[in-house]
Amino acid sequence: METRLTVDPVRYARMTTDELRAAFLIETLFTPGQIDLLYCEVERAVVGSAVPTGNAALALTPPPELRAEFFCQRRELGVLNIGGPGTVTVDGKPFAMANRDCLYIGRGTRTVEFSGPGAAFYLVSYPAHTSYPVVLARQADAEPAKLGSVAECNQRTIYKYIHPAGVKSCQLVMGYTQLETGSVWNTMPPHTHPRRSEVYLYFDVADTARVFHIMGAPQETRHLVVANRQAILSPMWSVHCACATQAYAFCWAMGGENQEFADMDPAPLATLK
Repeated sequence: METRLTVDPVRYARMTTDELRAAFLIETLFTPGQIDLLYCEVERAVVGSAVPTGNAALALTPPPELRAEFFCQRRELGVLNIGGPGTVTVDGKPFAMANRDCLYIGRGTRTVEFSGPGAAFYLVSYPAHTSYPVVLARQADAEPAKLGSVAECNQRTIYKYIHPAGVKSCQLVMGYTQLETGSVWNTMPPHTHPRRSEVYLYFDVADTARVFHIMGAPQETRHLVVANRQAILSPMWSVHCACATQAYAFCWAMGGENQEFADMDPAPLATLK
């Protein structure tokens, strides 16, 4: 499991493009036939993926860095399937997951296995102080919110899965946003999350397309060029918005002291630099 350490706003302002990518961009996810994991010092998040191939299931075992008997011994886990149909088996109980389905796995779960050639499971985990039930949330169960306009090129639908009014968790908040054809902007004007950090996974990005993810303190912004199925670690002091060469989707996952989706500090356009 790779480990990433915290970057503060002062060091960030002096980093090169390669240094920014090495610190904030995750390019190593979704390797066929294996589970990929990355440990982030911020909120002690674990970001990963599981891509089954053939008939063998992939078992989620605890990396040595966690010093745990099993992965969810002290953690909760959110799983979003961004590929074809697959199955996640939790303590012997199978959960069939279609594209865009989300599964919450609570603290204390001993075994998690992924199967189904063609499936692509995205994983986000945070430490948990108590246990909540395992819940499968299908796209039809998600709470949709339509935002944006054609004039602003940002028509999009937000699907909320794990949040206080939906699937219960300790600190994990998770869902995804789908942009309409012809729309390319998301989360503009931007904001920061001083009470939590966020992880962005961009997916359904065409091979010939790219996403320009904007990050940094509102008065010191930079951008990272992101390809399909790559993720961004977004610290509490950073804005997070993006523009792409065509429509795309992204999964957002947050951890911290506050689970309220609307808890954010605006960064008005006039203040950005």
